[in-house]
Amino acid sequence: MNQNLIDRFLEMLAAERQVAKNTTEAYKRDLGDFCQFLQGKDLTNIQASEVHLYLESLALKEFLPTTIARRTSALRQFYAFLLSEELCVKNPCQHLKPLRQKRVLSNVLNEEQVNQLLQSIYEEATDKPEKIRMAALLETLYASGLRVSELVGMPMRSLIADSKTKKLQSMVLIRGKGNRERLVPLNEAAMMALQAYLPIRNYFIAKSGPKSAAWLFPSTSQQGHLTRQGFGQLLKQQAILAGLDPRLLSPHVIRHSFATHLLNRGADLLVIQKLLGHADIGTTQIYTHVVPDHLMELVTVHHPLQKF
Repeated sequence: MNQNLIDRFLEMLAAERQVAKNTTEAYKRDLGDFCQFLQGKDLTNIQASEVHLYLESLALKEFLPTTIARRTSALRQFYAFLLSEELCVKNPCQHLKPLRQKRVLSNVLNEEQVNQLLQSIYEEATDKPEKIRMAALLETLYASGLRVSELVGMPMRSLIADSKTKKLQSMVLIRGKGNRERLVPLNEAAMMALQAYLPIRNYFIAKSGPKSAAWLFPSTSQQGHLTRQGFGQLLKQQAILAGLDPRLLSPHVIRHSFATHLLNRGADLLVIQKLLGHADIGTTQIYTHVVPDHLMELVTVHHPLQKF
């Protein structure tokens, strides 16, 4: 009974709200954990006190605030769905207070460390397909700030070619969260790395099978493309070769570094929001804590409303 309710909720998220697969999988795990906590009790007959006890148990186990917030959101949406479908008579999450948490930015590499990481690729044997692919992945990630799922799951149609010359344009078409599309520009280094990679891409298709041909970065995975976990492991291996601490490095850290470096060099926050694919400017504002003193001084001196 409980599993059927969860399945119906997840189907609604995918079909009607077009929620990303990674999000629905996370919600499935969250609701499954809630079921285990209730020891199989009927989900349609839950009291608000039981939801509070569950969330308190997560805090006692020292779960991250972000994890608790996501599970709270999953429960809110799940019971709102059950109520709308008349599958339960009351919503135990109706008066549930949202978790208050301070939004902080994870690790960020400085520009020298990013250059050190990139340079380490080119110092090795650059004729190896794996190294050519790694250069394309990393240069593209740092040039664009893509989410790791957007990078590894990029279809070939994301590449844009001139209709007449067939020359690749310096941008990619990305379908991100909520199926929102955006054009993301690439710098010269990323374009050169991609152009070096495309001729040897068939090497990976031959190893992965024809179903992988639709993807820019084909792989033997079930999806047919390089996985987030696979790229994360490759990135940590590259960090070791570059003399960096692999524990501090992940694809998300590169994304954060991209945004932080743009902001440090004076980029507009709204531009960074569009590049990152954030629906809400509030999400992008977590980067403002890294603004150095010279930029704060720039605003103070040159803002038109500054009083002298």
